[in-house]
Amino acid sequence: MYTIPGHHHISMVTKNANENNRFYREVLGLRRVKMTVNQDDPSMYHLFYGDKTGSPGTELTFFEIPMVGHTHRGTNAITRIGLLVPSEESLHYWEERFDKNNVLHSGITTYANRTAMKFEDPEGLQMVLLVADGEKIDHWETWEKSDVPAKHQIQGMGSVEITVRRLDKLASTLTDMLDYTEVSRNEREAIFQSVPGQVFGEIVVKYLEGPSERPGRGSIHHLAIRVKNEEELRFWDEQVKERGFHSSGIVDRFYFKSLYFRESNGILFEIATDGPGFTVDGDVEHLGEKLDLPPFLEERRTEIKAKLTPIE
Repeated sequence: MYTIPGHHHISMVTKNANENNRFYREVLGLRRVKMTVNQDDPSMYHLFYGDKTGSPGTELTFFEIPMVGHTHRGTNAITRIGLLVPSEESLHYWEERFDKNNVLHSGITTYANRTAMKFEDPEGLQMVLLVADGEKIDHWETWEKSDVPAKHQIQGMGSVEITVRRLDKLASTLTDMLDYTEVSRNEREAIFQSVPGQVFGEIVVKYLEGPSERPGRGSIHHLAIRVKNEEELRFWDEQVKERGFHSSGIVDRFYFKSLYFRESNGILFEIATDGPGFTVDGDVEHLGEKLDLPPFLEERRTEIKAKLTPIE
């Protein structure tokens, strides 16, 4: 039986790639590891931020949609992203950094049983810094050129929050199909972990009635979870189909292979392979510095670049 070792990446919507680029590089101190386009719609940017190499489990990705409107918050949506920092001392560093950069934040609080600090990016994307207390993805690498000191750098994704009307339906998908472990539950919330005891594969499911979220800028499009290779991906493709969900089938994204499915509340999940990764078409020193295109789009480079606003 294969298991899910944690989150792979999470994908959001931004209205302005340049402003997005400034916040995630200059404020959060992440590395832009890949500047490419949405392979299903090459007229829009797809930006990836993460650790030194964009390791699985560290990647925040954004689709630029210049005409997108506001997000109208509601249920049946992925509603918050947890990011790991090394220590409580790190939270004090980030509180000062956020104040200096006019970032909306909660101050030091708790979230999912951890010392934490909630904050929002300029488009209202809801995130939370979580004290890792030694937990981090084994392959996370320090980004030496980050403005954030190594001892306070974001060390990848932690708890991801999903808000739904039918908590039991999502719980069943996570535990019965994907083999997550339910580690706590009350009337309004349940916590699941792909690796028991580890926050980097944790999903916090909240129950909420009411209208579904209407996505816009600052909304979360999908959560991708990790598998090692294509053999495991084929196994999970069969599990998705046996469960009665529609699978996209295996899609080659060049940097990884993946499949997509929606569970019963309409939450979009991606299951993605660890490799080959972002160095498949670039060296580590220069990742994210220029527009990279997968081979099947390379012949359209001139046409694609003409439709994109340059990013610094």
